[in-house]
Amino acid sequence: MTGTPVMNDEMTAGALADIRVVDLSENLAGPYCAQILGDLGAEVTKVERPGGDPARAWGPPFAGDDAALFVCTNRHKHTIELDLRVDRAKAELWQLLERADVIIQSFRPGAIERLGFGEADVRAKNERAIYCSVSAWGRQGPLRQAAGYDPLLQAFSGLMSVTGEAEGPPVRVGTSLVDMGAGMWLAIGVLAALRERDRTGKGRRVEVSLLGAALSWMGYHLIGAQTTGRSPGRHGTAFPSIAPYEAFETTDGRLMIAVGNDSLFLALCDVLARTDLATDPRYATNALRVAARAELRREVEDATRGWKTAALTAALEEAGVPCAPILDVAEALAHPQTEASGLLVELPEAEPSGLRVVAMPVAFDGRAPDVGRGVPKRVRADP
Repeated sequence: MTGTPVMNDEMTAGALADIRVVDLSENLAGPYCAQILGDLGAEVTKVERPGGDPARAWGPPFAGDDAALFVCTNRHKHTIELDLRVDRAKAELWQLLERADVIIQSFRPGAIERLGFGEADVRAKNERAIYCSVSAWGRQGPLRQAAGYDPLLQAFSGLMSVTGEAEGPPVRVGTSLVDMGAGMWLAIGVLAALRERDRTGKGRRVEVSLLGAALSWMGYHLIGAQTTGRSPGRHGTAFPSIAPYEAFETTDGRLMIAVGNDSLFLALCDVLARTDLATDPRYATNALRVAARAELRREVEDATRGWKTAALTAALEEAGVPCAPILDVAEALAHPQTEASGLLVELPEAEPSGLRVVAMPVAFDGRAPDVGRGVPKRVRADP
C-alpha cells in the first residue's frame, strides 16, 4: 500500500480530513465518488481485484500505464490488490473495513454478500460505517441483476432519444454522463449520511443506481412527456422550449446563440440588422418564436452567414447577447478563459510529467480543493 500524502504549508487538510474511505468499486461511478471525497480531504484506500480495476485498460488514450478514464477518477487514493476468495486477503480487508467511515462497493446484487462483506456483515463489526452501493438498475425490478454500463442507461432512460439531429439516429452523449452523475449523487448521499452520523452516531446505507442518475438528467423531458402525451424527440443543438437558442452557421464555422428572453431577441435583431424580425408579430414572444422556430431559424441564419465567427461573437457580446463558439477539446484547453479559471491543475506523480486535470469545480473561500496525490500504481498484496 502506498503512503499517506504529505500536506505542505499551502495545502489544507480539507473538510473530510478525519474520514477514512474504502473504495471497493470499479469502472467510473463509484471511483468518481471516492475521488470527490478524496478531493475534500478523505483518506481513500482503493481495493482492486487481481489484475487491477478493468478501467485501467479502457484505452487508448493512455496516460502512462493507465487509461485516461482511470486517471480522471482515481486521484488521491492509496491502492492494494486483494483476491477476496482467499482467507488472508479477506482478513486484510476486514482490517480496513473495521475502521472505515465510508465503504463504497459496486458488485452485482448479491455478489458481495456471498463474499461475506455485505452491509449486515460490516454493520456487525462497524455500526458507524456509511455503507454505499452503486448498481446499474437498482435493488428492485426485473433488470436488477442485469449488467449495465453508461451507454446502456443512456439508451434505456430516453437520454439518447433526445440527443442528435432531428432527422438522424439517436446519439450517445459524448462523455460518461450517467456514470459520473451517479458518482456525484453518491457523494452527496455520503455527505448527508456523515452529517446525520454526527447527530446519531450510527451509519446509513446509501444507494445510487445508474438508472436513477440517468432519469435525473431527464427531469423536464419526463414532465413534458406526461403532460403532453408525446416524447420530445431530437432537436440537434436547439432547445425545444426556447428560440432562437441553438447553433447558427457563420462564414467560417458555427456559433451557439442563446436568446433567453424578449429583450435579448431585440438585441440580436439589432446586431444582425434585422429589425424587421423584432417587429414581426409572429416572433413577439418566446412561445410564438418556438412555434415558428423553423422559419425563424432560416431568417436568423441568413444573417449570421454573412459574419465571421469571431466578429459576430464580439458584436453579440458587446450587445449582451449570450453566445459561444463551438470549440473542440484542444481549443477549449487552449482558450484563455480556461487557463484563467484555474480549474486545470498539474497532477502530481503523473505520466506524462506535467499532465493537467480538472480540479473539483467547487471553490471554498475562493480556492478549489487541492488535487493532492496522483493516481495510484498497482500494488499487489500477497494472498
